[in-house]
Amino acid sequence: MITPVILCGGSGTRLWPASRKAYPKQFVNLLGSDSLYQMTLKRFMGPDFGAPLIMTGDEFRFMATDQAAALGLSDARVVVEPAARDTAPAILTAALLLADDPDAMMLVLPSDHVIGDVPSFLDAVKVGAKAAKSHQALVTFGIQPDRPETGYGYLEVTEAPVVGTATKLKNFREKPDLATAEAMIADGRHLWNGGIFLFRVADVIAAFRAHAPDLLDPCQAAIDAGGQDLGFFRLGVEEWGNARAISFDYAVMEHAKTVMAVPMESNWSDLGAWDAIWQLSNPDDAGVATTGSAVAVDCRDTYLRSEDETMQVVGLGLDGVVAVAMRDAVLVADKSRTQDVKRVVEILRANQVSQADHYPRFHRPWGWYETLCLDARFQVKRIMVKPGGVLSLQSHHHRSEHWIVVAGTAEVTIGDEVKLVTENEGVYIPLGTVHRMANPGKMPMYLVEVQTGSYFGEDDIVRYEDVYNRTDMPTG
Repeated sequence: MITPVILCGGSGTRLWPASRKAYPKQFVNLLGSDSLYQMTLKRFMGPDFGAPLIMTGDEFRFMATDQAAALGLSDARVVVEPAARDTAPAILTAALLLADDPDAMMLVLPSDHVIGDVPSFLDAVKVGAKAAKSHQALVTFGIQPDRPETGYGYLEVTEAPVVGTATKLKNFREKPDLATAEAMIADGRHLWNGGIFLFRVADVIAAFRAHAPDLLDPCQAAIDAGGQDLGFFRLGVEEWGNARAISFDYAVMEHAKTVMAVPMESNWSDLGAWDAIWQLSNPDDAGVATTGSAVAVDCRDTYLRSEDETMQVVGLGLDGVVAVAMRDAVLVADKSRTQDVKRVVEILRANQVSQADHYPRFHRPWGWYETLCLDARFQVKRIMVKPGGVLSLQSHHHRSEHWIVVAGTAEVTIGDEVKLVTENEGVYIPLGTVHRMANPGKMPMYLVEVQTGSYFGEDDIVRYEDVYNRTDMPTG
């Protein structure tokens, strides 16, 4: 039995505006009805794998749990990292949490990659597991390159790789320039570095002890100081902060003695830019692909995407263009420059543009909300409360609220009164009144909220009770 360890962080910059810091790409339905994170989880729902161990950040914990639960994975273990520390502390902490069985196998992989041929990938995992057991090796997986790609790191192996076998790893190579990448492809001994690893728990802990011993104490201390919280395991904040931020490749893999690489042909992509989404969106003979409410007229080599069904995107006579439209932001880029989208986000942040990081729909453990209209004296929101969802008991200093239920039934608390409000009914919450809403039904509940007053910031809240024990989210 292999435990999948899924690294579920991310900054949400490379696929902006669909992906942002508040809602990174692994949670977005980029290629169908499932998110990349859900596609990752689905690969390991067979009998050869145990319950997944998910390493994620505090701000993503509810999304990670909810999207796993939507697949029926109620046994997924979610570990909350108090701050980003790169992959080495996360992997070591996962290993220490699994250390009760030193011979246990752990498969570490990102949550936001695409693997088109899952059976071939699982065959490669079996090969890697055999190598890890028989050689006590740290195994990494390399993708057979089909082009001289400059956006990936490479694995240099000692001999020409053969699918179905494990090969000794000679060296890790950084992202090359085009000439170097072409030479790597020509010599036949280089694979793309997929950032996927497999090893016994005992072997990876021993490798950390040999090559990054300073990480052992803070990671173990973070576990010892941690504890359960609403089904999550929270690592100790202060202790976790003592672990230096470093990648697993730099901390361990580049120094370990017994490292093997397993080649795989599985239609893999890390979806590092919009041109990768274009490639996987079945472009037609003219190289044109569209997603959502988008139409291309007399275009070539172009990708058009609408993230909002009410936002119609039309391209006319375009050549080599990517256009992605959301309700609050639009990206129009030369398709050859999509690797530079991260720079765009940095410029937006420097200019303090909220769309750089914030998503138009704010996800919360009880559901989500979005602003439909905002003016000086009023704000209109649409709110979805999932079945069983309960907002915090709260009041406001600067605004009153009108709630109109448009689907489902709401349980509404206003002062000392608790009542049910059904479709096409509304209530009024005067300024300063303690109130709460909940969804007691089995279907999502939707309502429209009209706020009136002098200030509508999400920090205008006094929270009295919260069933989710939140300290980081000032709203709902």
